[in-house]
Amino acid sequence: MISTKDNRERALVVGVAFRNDERGHVDEFLDELILLADTAGAKVVRKIFQDRQSPDPAYFVGKGKAEEIKNICESESINLVIFDDDLSGVQIRNLEKVIDRRVLDRSGLILDIFGLRARTREAKLQVEMAQLKYNMSRLAGQWQHFSKQYGVIGTRGPGEKQIEVDRRVIKKRLSSLREKLDAISNQRQLQRARRDEFSKFALVGYTNAGKSTLMNALSGSESFVENRLFATLDTFTRKIFLTSSIQCLLVDTVGFIRKLPSDLVASFKSTLEEVAFADYILHVIDVSSPTFREQIDVVNETLAQLECSMKPAILVFNKVDRVADFGIVRSVLNEYDGSSVAISAERHINLHQLKGKMLELMGSDIVEKSFRIKPTQSEKLAKILSVAEFVQSTGSFGESEHPDSLHLKVRMRKKDWEKLKREIHA
Repeated sequence: MISTKDNRERALVVGVAFRNDERGHVDEFLDELILLADTAGAKVVRKIFQDRQSPDPAYFVGKGKAEEIKNICESESINLVIFDDDLSGVQIRNLEKVIDRRVLDRSGLILDIFGLRARTREAKLQVEMAQLKYNMSRLAGQWQHFSKQYGVIGTRGPGEKQIEVDRRVIKKRLSSLREKLDAISNQRQLQRARRDEFSKFALVGYTNAGKSTLMNALSGSESFVENRLFATLDTFTRKIFLTSSIQCLLVDTVGFIRKLPSDLVASFKSTLEEVAFADYILHVIDVSSPTFREQIDVVNETLAQLECSMKPAILVFNKVDRVADFGIVRSVLNEYDGSSVAISAERHINLHQLKGKMLELMGSDIVEKSFRIKPTQSEKLAKILSVAEFVQSTGSFGESEHPDSLHLKVRMRKKDWEKLKREIHA
């Protein structure tokens, strides 16, 4: 898809409200589709709606509506039509015949964006796998030659239809991609094992909620950030300090979205496994969005698909600096009392409170220990303070009750205590 601003494709988006759909929701979905189209490099110049009882099996919107779309495209020089629902191969073929323009559905558009955004080898393999699955399910209706058999010398007889040949080629490529992704997944498991000494927080959220910005704010890293949907697809892991001594790992993941293609979720399984292997979840929410509640539901549904909905989580209401009425934010925090915090990752507002919430969540993993340190045990003291946070000390060297020792109380993770216990008693 052409992505240069001077020569962007002109697009029309189509939304359909079926029997149980609310027109307002369809309008919101179309606004999101327009953002997706912009991310892919298209300029949306028109959006249209249709109310139907059910999809038309041949044209999705019916032939009459398809002809109306054709007239609009001709009069407004539109060369791309994007539907907010998934279309079959037959529907795409029939619509393109009538409209005489390229037709794309929501899943195809999202896959196009993922193809543009993929940077690492893993992301590129995952996107290719999703695209192949998407195309294979639509082979039957896209090209007429798929229904014909070869008829030249050496290919006569029963033979295979072209569609069967193409399916076989796609299945072979999918098998190869799975092997490569399995190898990457195994390598990722080894990396996880090496990082197992740290507690892990997975950043999840609707696309463009501000996860990468929060990652940068907490870790001081420079992950790619852009105010567009699906700015990043790759998983990033950074080590952060919650206090002067207590560390954890923060894992950024791909953003979620309504109607995320199931093939895409399946293909990104190895990346999304980072959520499954995390100890806790930071659910980042753009509280300035008018549809943030629906976005929360979408993320929760995806977490349920990943069997991660029961993990301890903090709701991080981001972008509070963009909310005109802070009373709305207070109301939301009261609604999710105890499990939420309001921040601005971009302006570093309330990050200390978020860290406090993260420490509270890790509370069951934190222990307090007391030590009596003698003046000659400077090495032992250094080992303790390398993994522990100072809480308080009682007495000092030379006091009458314990003239030769200092009583020290510290706080640390259980994992660090088990390791420290072995070292100081070795």
